[in-house]
Amino acid sequence: MRDMVEIGMGRTARRTYELDDIDIVPSRRTRSSKQVSLSWQLDAYRFEIPFLAHPTDALVSPEFAIELGRLGGLGVINGEGLWARHADVAAKIDQLLELVGKGGYERAVSLLQELHAAPMQPELLAAAVAQVKAAGVTVAVRVSPQNARALTPALVQAGVDLLVVHGTIISAEHVGDGEPLNLKTFIAELDVPVVAGGVSDHRTALHLMRTGAAGVIVGYGSFQGATTTREVLGIGVPMATAIADAAAARRDYLDETGGRYVHVIADGDVETSGQLAKTIACGADAAMLGVPLAVAAEAPGRGWYWPSAAAHPSVPRGSLLGVEWELDDGTGDAVRPSLEQVLYGPSDDPFGSLNLVGGLRRSMAKAGYSDLKEFQKVGLSVRG
Repeated sequence: MRDMVEIGMGRTARRTYELDDIDIVPSRRTRSSKQVSLSWQLDAYRFEIPFLAHPTDALVSPEFAIELGRLGGLGVINGEGLWARHADVAAKIDQLLELVGKGGYERAVSLLQELHAAPMQPELLAAAVAQVKAAGVTVAVRVSPQNARALTPALVQAGVDLLVVHGTIISAEHVGDGEPLNLKTFIAELDVPVVAGGVSDHRTALHLMRTGAAGVIVGYGSFQGATTTREVLGIGVPMATAIADAAAARRDYLDETGGRYVHVIADGDVETSGQLAKTIACGADAAMLGVPLAVAAEAPGRGWYWPSAAAHPSVPRGSLLGVEWELDDGTGDAVRPSLEQVLYGPSDDPFGSLNLVGGLRRSMAKAGYSDLKEFQKVGLSVRG
């Protein structure tokens, strides 16, 4: 194969590509950005922008999920995070940030682990779901494969619309000491659609699609400085290649089933609107964002971000990352931008961290495409 390289005698590896290794190639036509649609539909639920929020307590509170839903996206509550374990989440986050403010970065992960060691209280999680539901926006909750069976009944009763079965690496063929989660049976018995992930290759993505999942998450929220899966496990997901592989699995599954479309959701390595555009160009239907949304004033982390895997009790795979973005409110005081400004502008940042929607829309317009599925066919080039 042309993409295989020899790394030593008798040992080969596949050449793969990150998002920053590729660029979008415009077509022969351009169009007005006003003619570009960013809407997409996941099962019965329509969204105006292809953005989900990564399920971390640093980002998604019930209030944040409501605001993101109002703005056209989807917030995913961490069903095993602080909102499922503590009635005073704001105070717990204050405690964490106070520790960080005193320079206790090493101790911060230990405190996260302690806070997540508290027993889960289904009634607290149900109350969070009900709060979002009452606001009239789509409610999504993340559970791990290990706890999916135990937590899902209460979530369904509370009115959850979408269930996200999410781990660092997930497969349809997990082998464990106890009874493994049969994802295909689990999904078939539910009345709500399921999104599952993360995956990093064609075969695993195809297997997850065959379980009946409505969407497959590609990647594991890899953000430089925040997610440490590469350092801890030695596992890496070059996102451009991983997304393209999953998109190929989607095409194969579409042919295999005679028309069932499974959405590909990219989770990782997106910090700017240009990188966001490249995720769609590689074949994703939507992107799960962490760091780009964590700068918003509504984010509970208040300028700090940590992935959900940072709180793992024995093998944490993340740390706290400062993502403060300060604006001058005209009085000389520094303020964080609102979530609406992060998504829709206005922006004074020339590097694409604000007005993510406008940047994606303009990229599609400059390349000549009017909707997300068409943009997945845009030409790409590899640097170097």
